[in-house]
Amino acid sequence: MKKLLLTASAVALMAGTWLAPAQAEYLQEHRGGTMRLLARSAAGTLDPHINYTSQGWQMYQPIYDGLVTFRKAEGMDGFTVVADLAEAMPDISNDGKTFTFKLRKGIKFSTGQEVGVKDVVASFQRIFKVSGPTSGTFYAGIVGADKCLADTKSCTLEGGVVGDEAAGTITINLTKPDAEFLYKLALPHAATLPADTPAEDAGSVPIPSTGPYMISAFDPNKGMTVSRNPHFKQWSEEAQPDGYPDVVQYDFGLSEEAAVTAIQNGEADWMFDSLPSDRLAEVGTKYTEQLHIAPLSAWWYAPLNTRLAPFDNVKARQAVAFAIDRNALVKLFGGKVLASPVCQILPPDFPGHVDYCPYTKDPGAKWSAPDVEKAKQLVDESGTKGQKVTVIVEDTAVSRSIGVYLQSVLTSIGYVADVKPISANIQFTYIQNTNNKVQMSVTQWYKDYPAASNFLNILFGCASFREGSDASINIAGFCDKDIDAKMQKALDLGVTDQKAADVLWSEIDKQVTDQAPAIGLFTPKRLDFVSKRLGNFKFNRQFDWMITQSWVQ
Repeated sequence: MKKLLLTASAVALMAGTWLAPAQAEYLQEHRGGTMRLLARSAAGTLDPHINYTSQGWQMYQPIYDGLVTFRKAEGMDGFTVVADLAEAMPDISNDGKTFTFKLRKGIKFSTGQEVGVKDVVASFQRIFKVSGPTSGTFYAGIVGADKCLADTKSCTLEGGVVGDEAAGTITINLTKPDAEFLYKLALPHAATLPADTPAEDAGSVPIPSTGPYMISAFDPNKGMTVSRNPHFKQWSEEAQPDGYPDVVQYDFGLSEEAAVTAIQNGEADWMFDSLPSDRLAEVGTKYTEQLHIAPLSAWWYAPLNTRLAPFDNVKARQAVAFAIDRNALVKLFGGKVLASPVCQILPPDFPGHVDYCPYTKDPGAKWSAPDVEKAKQLVDESGTKGQKVTVIVEDTAVSRSIGVYLQSVLTSIGYVADVKPISANIQFTYIQNTNNKVQMSVTQWYKDYPAASNFLNILFGCASFREGSDASINIAGFCDKDIDAKMQKALDLGVTDQKAADVLWSEIDKQVTDQAPAIGLFTPKRLDFVSKRLGNFKFNRQFDWMITQSWVQ
């Protein structure tokens, strides 16, 4: 408990002493223009309470706000939580179970309607009404959440989220202390939307927003237009700074190869997708001043469905883990400068990470080489030899190449394998839904916030699995009751002793890795290739490149 209160106070103190960047002096000089971004496809639904992609979350930063947010700053400072729609960081009472926020006055949605307490309260209810993908994990500790999860449409969060219009306050009561609760409130899934926003997935319909920008047009097959919110007035530069471009035009549909060429020719300013490996040498030698490389807390991985054959057999899963050559995958991604081999869940720079690699030629701390003979032995022992396996990947250049490689690996150890690329716009939701009976897939996970639970509990906790849902982020369907109980113990311990909790998380990391519900492939770095005219590139460790903090004038 003491730790939780101290953490909140420290965050507030840091917010008060932070030195703002010299944005004001550049705003007039560089304000204006249209920035053009490219992606192979859209990021799925526009709904911030549902969209669970790094592409979507990156774009939402200058558009939506919650009570608190991650500081719009470079590097590790971007992991700091600061007040946003709230006037200040919350008062925390009741032994860490009650958070009281005072709402700022005068902030308006892009419709001109002023943001009120009722909007905040309704937004928390809506998280459950739309069955948001994190409603059963991030926000399940709010009083009344159990009833909302059982009957989403009638959700009121009675006693859990209490608004006082006269006082301008919102009080959130938890069933027990949660050391990570402020992180969870700082994410787009807790964005404040107008109270009358329909309680259903907004899909392709933009929802009014509070930030300096709003989504003014969207076609999932063509692109998104983001323009200035005419009712925005900057209230906190560290939470929601004004932006430079008047318009951000985000076009979809070009291949990665065509996107690179467009940036080279000055026809576009940035591309979301990874650069194709066959263009890296050219870009790396001719356009070094237009490249930005940054570390990520992320991994590329291959979920194995623990509820479908052949991967309902742990030996079959371990066989795949032994057979995959991580160095080969690193090369497919662009080489050692852009990625590193991994074979455990937690990324290298995360709390709780201790080097661990049981599935390699010489098991120990680091990955060395594949052990195909061991893999074949395990396939024989599992009795699954000769079974069919389909690998579902995104239809991007890198994912397709990884899928083809995995197909060859599966074939080499005794399976009848094929690979099926589908649009990146729908692949992530498709592989989550058990109705699609996906055996194996390739996807990525970028941390939501800097805590071990965000990888282990979210991706492999029992509560993260939902039968027949597009938002079942536990793609492997993994649920080990003993490990799950240990995760809850680590979460509770983090409230009072985070260091001890991290030791426990390292044990959990090993146990989940041993069960191989997913195969770690590599941990990537972010390579951003920008146009020659784009200036003021700033990278935030929480949400990557801060798009509207760059200028094109």
